[in-house]
Amino acid sequence: MLILTRKFEEEIKIGSDITIKVLSISDGQVKLGITAPHDVEIYRGEIYDKVKQVTIEASLLGKQKLADLSKLKLNKIRRLTDKNG
Repeated sequence: MLILTRKFEEEIKIGSDITIKVLSISDGQVKLGITAPHDVEIYRGEIYDKVKQVTIEASLLGKQKLADLSKLKLNKIRRLTDKNG
């Protein structure tokens, strides 16, 4: 982890197209301004963690539903085969 100290209105550059600027400091909070290309997603840490968790849960749920659907199709094929067999 890189640790930097910045004062009011000082900046941090990430590559050539991302800038983080200290806009204000008060009551134990630092307000940052971020300039980045539109295709760069920027999230607060707790929001990013929640999005990641929800995405994983949705993926697992989707896999379970797909497995359930496959079982249903397999059972239908077996019933058709049994009737025609």
